[in-house]
Amino acid sequence: MDALPPLAALEAAIPPALIVPFGLLLALIAVMPLTPPRVKHFWDHYYPHAAIGLGLLVVGFYLVKLSGGAIVARTLHEYFSFICLIGSLFVVAGGIHLTVKGEATPWDNVVFLAIGAVVANLIGTTGASMVLIRPWIRMNKIRISAFHIVFFIFIVSNCGGALTPIGDPPLFLGYLRGVPFFWLLDHVINEWLFTVGAILAVFYVFDRRSFSHAPRAIQAKIKEHDTWRFEGGVNLVFLLVIIGAVFLPETFFLRELVMLGAAVASYQLTPKIVHEENHFSFGPIREVALLFLGIFLTMMPALGYLDRHGKEFGFTEPAQYYFASGSLSSVLDNAPTYLNFLQLAEATFVDRATLPQNAQGEIDPRAGVKQMIASEHARRFIIAVSLGSVFFGAMTYIGNGPNFMVKSIAENAGVKVPTFFGYVFKYSLPFLLPILVAGGLLFL
Repeated sequence: MDALPPLAALEAAIPPALIVPFGLLLALIAVMPLTPPRVKHFWDHYYPHAAIGLGLLVVGFYLVKLSGGAIVARTLHEYFSFICLIGSLFVVAGGIHLTVKGEATPWDNVVFLAIGAVVANLIGTTGASMVLIRPWIRMNKIRISAFHIVFFIFIVSNCGGALTPIGDPPLFLGYLRGVPFFWLLDHVINEWLFTVGAILAVFYVFDRRSFSHAPRAIQAKIKEHDTWRFEGGVNLVFLLVIIGAVFLPETFFLRELVMLGAAVASYQLTPKIVHEENHFSFGPIREVALLFLGIFLTMMPALGYLDRHGKEFGFTEPAQYYFASGSLSSVLDNAPTYLNFLQLAEATFVDRATLPQNAQGEIDPRAGVKQMIASEHARRFIIAVSLGSVFFGAMTYIGNGPNFMVKSIAENAGVKVPTFFGYVFKYSLPFLLPILVAGGLLFL
């Protein structure tokens, strides 16, 4: 029997038990924000210890037992690229402030959310959510209701950002793994238009009904001319710099250094009053950075196991990947969900023997995805995983990072938002899920 190449031998030696830290960390991230205040406070204080501790446990095993230093180095490189993009967009978005006076009609709201869906692809769902949620609340302050917050999460915080790698964290991971930057824009635009358009149509029915039940005096006030003010315009330049940096070569971390430079310049040049008006702090991005460091490190065994045993799962239809990745993205963070199902698709449809290897037996991590993109049949599975991971992240508060941020900001502004189960049973199951199911059946 021929000896396995080094990378395949390493994957074959991964014990299934090594996947437990990954599952445990995802379970903690999903469950702990829903626990009683005392337990949640404990988690808020010690989550860095849990994330990094579990990650180091896996790294230690890879280095000592598996001689997997190359895998660890590649994973840390991917993490660094990922967090540089997310972090720089977060900082730049924190320097942009919209001031709104007046009240919005249902049609104004539809236009605003549609613009938000487009903006999410330029500054990310997190950036768009942080920039637009406070103006959204202010422009609806007379008749703000729970459904205004829920549909904002549906569109701006999730479904809107499905067209570019900048739009949602899972898609940037796909870009790092070999999906071309504009490839999704070219291949999922119809699904995106259908999904966002259908959600906007349902929202308009809700909002029209709310508007029609408002007292006549409020209706007259709502129809008054709105006044808008845009602050932090210099950050549009830094936003373009970050987008341009995505296309730079990876040599000497040039891409990441440009992104970090844009973030530092943005923070220094943005007037302090703008940061104060946005209630800007580094707390949210610190949490994301620490949790995702743990996720990237603990995810290594799961990806290796899928690469080795993916064909055994028997997933052969795009719809299976769409609904399976979507189901997990509803209750777990959608970035690791995306990467695991992308790995599963690659293991199922790519013959490793046809991929080029270097002298150490290592395969370019982008080679498998590039081979799938070249196949008209296999590329449908990348589309299915991308849409499932992004769209279904809107099903719960814990499906995507911005969801809980928007909920917290709305609560602090005095808006009565649904509970976790109220969000699911009153809004996402009866209204969002049928749209996502219909889109999957129509386009996959």
